[in-house]
Amino acid sequence: MENPRKYGEQPFKVALIHGGPGGMGEMSSVARKLHRDLEIGVLEPIQTKSNIDDLVKELRDIIMQHGTTPLTLIGYSWGAWLSYFLTAEHPELVEKLVLVSSGPFEEKYVGQLSRTRSDRLSTPEKNEYNNILKLLNNDLESVTDQMYKRLGEFTQKTDLKDPIEDNADEIKIEHITGLNMKDTIHVLYESLKLRESGKLYELGKKINCPVIAIHGDYDPHPADGVKDPLSKVLSNFRFILLQNCGHTPWREKNASEDFYNHLYAILN
Repeated sequence: MENPRKYGEQPFKVALIHGGPGGMGEMSSVARKLHRDLEIGVLEPIQTKSNIDDLVKELRDIIMQHGTTPLTLIGYSWGAWLSYFLTAEHPELVEKLVLVSSGPFEEKYVGQLSRTRSDRLSTPEKNEYNNILKLLNNDLESVTDQMYKRLGEFTQKTDLKDPIEDNADEIKIEHITGLNMKDTIHVLYESLKLRESGKLYELGKKINCPVIAIHGDYDPHPADGVKDPLSKVLSNFRFILLQNCGHTPWREKNASEDFYNHLYAILN
């Protein structure tokens, strides 16, 4: 497996960081479009480690070996947090940080996320969804591949407003040596503990480069959970709210064009 995937030639001044943490390849269509439309070199690192420290080191090494630094990091969902971690620890590598559809940065906003998702499911779906979440929290080893698949189906319904087809070249997690879905859940839990403790917020004090957050108004991850904390902790922050847009802006019928136009302006 090529890691990172490369679109175009040097200099590689942009890197797209996928979510998940198991969403390998989900941003490939974005990488292709940015390369084609802006005629720039784009990196798409693949996350293959099973804890935050190793993921930050892996991303650092990929950027130092293949990128032209300082570069622009565009992190999506969980990848927004990983990009935030890297920028805090290695500010010399990052010229601009773009956080797309990030999770909230403070614990007090988490209840709103859960309620919004729950409200968008039918009663049977809600029951099944909550039962799987309970297993994830209490008996991770008993969670089956089919349950992970169902979670994905539920979040497709709750997180997207008016989705369009996407030609992403995704990588199945079983193709990553030594990594499985349970590893990615452990990484997610590790990051949630950082938020719960307040350490996630505090890391922002180490970031001085321009930070731009792009967020959909229909995303169940509350926009205020990104905008309000980061407006306080970051010295150079801008927030962009996309209308009629769920959690994956490039897959939204009524928001993808605005999303790309904002990226073009940031990268030009």
